[in-house]
Amino acid sequence: MTIRTNLYAIGQRLDAIGFDVGHNRISVYRGIAVLVVVIVVIAVARLAGAVTRRVLLRIRRLDSTQRLLSEKLASIAVWILCILIGIDVLGIDLTALTVFSGAFGLAVGFGLQKTFGNLIAGIILLMDRSIKPGDVIAVKSSDGSAAVGQVKRIGIRAVSVTTRDKKEYLIPNENLMTNQVENWSYSSRNVRIRIPVTVAASADLELAERLMFEAAKESPRVLKSPPPAVWLLAFAEAGMAFEIRVWINDPEEGLGNIRSDVLKRVWRQFQEHGVLLPDPADRVVTVKHLPPLKLEGNAPDAGR
Repeated sequence: MTIRTNLYAIGQRLDAIGFDVGHNRISVYRGIAVLVVVIVVIAVARLAGAVTRRVLLRIRRLDSTQRLLSEKLASIAVWILCILIGIDVLGIDLTALTVFSGAFGLAVGFGLQKTFGNLIAGIILLMDRSIKPGDVIAVKSSDGSAAVGQVKRIGIRAVSVTTRDKKEYLIPNENLMTNQVENWSYSSRNVRIRIPVTVAASADLELAERLMFEAAKESPRVLKSPPPAVWLLAFAEAGMAFEIRVWINDPEEGLGNIRSDVLKRVWRQFQEHGVLLPDPADRVVTVKHLPPLKLEGNAPDAGR
């Protein structure tokens, strides 16, 4: 009883420090009560969110996308419930705020318009599975060129995409809903890579084609099915222009390294079998509109 009496006395003293606004009392006691309730609400909401995530992880029939969507919906529901409970505990009369609700709601609506739009867009992206964590998509870098990155997470506001250069792009969810997106993993993870190769015009065409096919097939990241293909594209001035087309299913591991590996294997095959690459010295340069030759002096002397 002594502890309860002392706490009651402290509460009365803190409540005495304040002022009245109409029928409402604003005091130190009420401020501390609001702060405590806010802290408890945040702690309970986070704890409930963590428990929800653990429960969802144990449900084996949910894939990663369904689990992430369920987590977001459960998190939103938990936060709304905790906020309503906190308002009820504080005894806040929401009808007293009806005077300000119109202007306040309008201001909040304009301020959070993009946030709510991105939230709904993120939920829709997860529901239709057009973009999900682990997908490889093409994004525009700061210099305007296309960069390939992997989706790491879909947040409330934006999607996090990490490229091979370890650059992380935060793309608003709404942009992915309204703009065209190149998703390399939507229906299949298989991606075809084109590798141009030019050989000398004097080389054995069929031998060069067979060696390029063998080199591409030996690369560990190249898929056996669909198999690699080698196409003769054109007879250029420098030689015969080929294109090696290979398929991979791990574009997030990089594209330049697979091109480099195939080209190195092609080079070794060419060196072993004597297939020549174009020599820049063999290029034919045609000069047009050559000015006429002028001879100085008399004609008989110029001929000597």
